[in-house]
Amino acid sequence: MDRQWWQSLYGLPPLIWIILIGSFFGRGTYFMVWPFLAILLHEKFSLGPAYIGLILSVSAMAATLLGFYMGTLSDRYGRRTILILGTLINTCAFALLAVAESLSAFVVSITLCSIGRAIWEPPASALFGDLIKQKQVRELALQFRYFLINVGAALGPVVGVWVGISAQQSTFGLTALSYLFLCLGFVWAFRYTTSGVAARLKRHPPTSFRATLTVLRRDKAFLIVVFANILTLFIYAHMDSSLVQYLTQSSAPDLIQLISSMILVNASTIILLQFPLLKLMRALSINRRIVMGIFVLAAGQVWFAINPVHWFYGWLGATFVVSVAETILFPTMSIQVDRMAPDHLRGSYFGATSFYTLGWSSAPLVGGFVIEKWSGSSLYWGTFLLCGLVLFLYFRSGRITDTSPASDPSPVSTERSAAL
Repeated sequence: MDRQWWQSLYGLPPLIWIILIGSFFGRGTYFMVWPFLAILLHEKFSLGPAYIGLILSVSAMAATLLGFYMGTLSDRYGRRTILILGTLINTCAFALLAVAESLSAFVVSITLCSIGRAIWEPPASALFGDLIKQKQVRELALQFRYFLINVGAALGPVVGVWVGISAQQSTFGLTALSYLFLCLGFVWAFRYTTSGVAARLKRHPPTSFRATLTVLRRDKAFLIVVFANILTLFIYAHMDSSLVQYLTQSSAPDLIQLISSMILVNASTIILLQFPLLKLMRALSINRRIVMGIFVLAAGQVWFAINPVHWFYGWLGATFVVSVAETILFPTMSIQVDRMAPDHLRGSYFGATSFYTLGWSSAPLVGGFVIEKWSGSSLYWGTFLLCGLVLFLYFRSGRITDTSPASDPSPVSTERSAAL
């Protein structure tokens, strides 16, 4: 079966391969310097953790509602225009970030980066369901995309350090170039897939934005899952900018090397363990995989909380534990949404995952404030407690699914038991 799964990747449509390859190069160039952005802002403008967190959080939050609306628009009018628009915005945003000198230019470019990604990510994810009808092949393709993203994340910092450009602002120009090529790839690939997308839209007439909101509001299990995943992203995101701020303020030794090593450990763990873990957990339901991932994530928060600031390898060990949790959680969350979404509202459901940004984007703000007022250890004990709330929400969503009428004809009940 495994060999058949891998062989099925050869038959993927060109547009899917454009997304896969574009995700690899986009994330690789992104990770050459983005994790060091907090350091750049601190060194360039002498900003404190709370102010840096405010900039990173507000810019990302600005894109949340836009991402949801764009996902809905892609259901109504097709994916092509939305994808091209989002990648063009990212091209301009990263090009501006490469040359920005004033704080206002940084804020504008960082905001545009978040907006561009919020626009193109939901329709890109929805295209997997549009163009790949076999469930096993579609889920393998989603897993493979996440695998390539992390290969890029692993190679980006290594290549950046090797050629001497890591933590250099001008490196954002490479990210802009990768998004430009991705945009051109979409223009080319849609010439060969527009007929398939048109057929999908013909089978499912466009739904109004208000009707879409009504369907989502009635899908209580999905709404609980979205809220649980917002909290999950909030917890996980503190391994990114908040941890960098914590280590910077605590004067951790060999800071650039430590951050680069943590990124490498994170991505390498996912590269090496993603498919072995997928094979081990294949018999488990989606909900049980996520619950298992939350337990591992909680263990990682405890390690972050108790690790001495100057213990280099302790930070790498904690990063490994959280990376195992990420390996289980993140691709599974995408598969979960894919299973829960009705075919004619796939873009809207993936658009709703833009609200995950609320968790991710609020983390630098909350993390910076807690670090400045209390300590990094207090922050991670708090995220450990939040893991308990996430577990409660998942158990709650499972109970709603178990007690829902089996004869419910509404589209949101489709494959609900399989999804959870």
